Amino acid sequence: MDDVVIIGGGAAGFFAAIHIAEENPKLKVVLLERGKEVLTKVKVSGGGRCNVTHAEFDPSELVHHYPRGEKELLGPFHNFCSGDTIAFFEARGVPLKIEEDGRMFPVSNSSQTIIDCFMGEVDRLGITVIKNSSVTGIKKSDNGFIVQSIKREYQARKILIATGSNPKIWKMLEDIGHTIVSPVPSLFTFNIKDDRISEIPGVSTHASVEVLPQTRTDSKVSIALKSKGLQRPILESEGPLLITHWGMSGPAILKLSAWGARVLSDYKYKFKIQVNWLPAYHEGGVFQQLLEIKEIEAKKTILRTNAFDVPKRLWVNLVKAAGISDSTKWADVSKNSLQELTDQLTRSEFMVDGKSTFKEEFVTAGGIDLKEINFKTYESKIVPRLYFAGEVMNVDAITGGFNFQNAWTGAFIAAKAIAAN
Repeated sequence: MDDVVIIGGGAAGFFAAIHIAEENPKLKVVLLERGKEVLTKVKVSGGGRCNVTHAEFDPSELVHHYPRGEKELLGPFHNFCSGDTIAFFEARGVPLKIEEDGRMFPVSNSSQTIIDCFMGEVDRLGITVIKNSSVTGIKKSDNGFIVQSIKREYQARKILIATGSNPKIWKMLEDIGHTIVSPVPSLFTFNIKDDRISEIPGVSTHASVEVLPQTRTDSKVSIALKSKGLQRPILESEGPLLITHWGMSGPAILKLSAWGARVLSDYKYKFKIQVNWLPAYHEGGVFQQLLEIKEIEAKKTILRTNAFDVPKRLWVNLVKAAGISDSTKWADVSKNSLQELTDQLTRSEFMVDGKSTFKEEFVTAGGIDLKEINFKTYESKIVPRLYFAGEVMNVDAITGGFNFQNAWTGAFIAAKAIAAN
């Protein structure tokens, strides 16, 4: 009989295995991975550099980056936070660095550094890693659990599930009494076909974005917009926005997709957004500045005079969308046209029709109901000696290293609890 069987050879599984073996070297730890390679998500994270964590060291601030799990993670982050992650890797010869946006990567700029660190640790600690071992059944037994894989049967006193978003494992957990919150995609980009952005992929700028309430007619939306405060946006965010070949991406969009994972799924990924390309200005201020430029730059064409700090190609498209021709000079533009341009700059509406996965970093909202987990130990409240770590639970975060930090924290606390008893 094995003391501990860990199901899932990803970030959380390896981190837990290492800490269990360090805390209690007497325990026999077996780690099962269904694929032919381990740590595949670690390998592709951050464009192959591995976004290990985020430089947010205050647990009460860190939790705000988790659309699901915000309340539950506060205690765990007081136990093991970003600084502890940094210390773990630095103690093993893998220094991390902070980038301008707070994301943290290995100084080597290679995810292979993290993988090599983990593989070196499991070898040193005598942890058994078995690949190509898809689990086909989990049953409770008198002494713990029977774990059936495609290769053989394991008997374990305790098991830790770190399989991420795996429907087959969720079904097995349902069969032994757990509730699974149905999964929906999180962290995705918006598919948009619109002349204002179709020819300018690669353009990036700071913007604020709102998801508008669904209404039966467009007229209701326009009424709501003109009567400020009548209808608040469903979701809103601000940050870098990237125009792509298929629509929009970047942190401003990804935040919306994470926080709105369920509501946008309910909308079947068809909804309207409103973009303010000048979030530092209010609408009246933009209009006033356009009137001033009309006086100062009277002889110049509007198309060639970028009045604000927006990318030139975007400015050109927004001017055209306002119905202003290439040859129109500031002296000749009407106040109505300037109001149209103000609207384009501060509240451009776009129709989203579908989504695309954000790179290889697929994240799912859903999993084991958090009410059924003891977050002091990450042990199941339903099935004793069953533990969890990572995205198998209904916890997910926005992009920026936060999903990995959730994996490290849960794995560390679960490992401590498993090794202690």
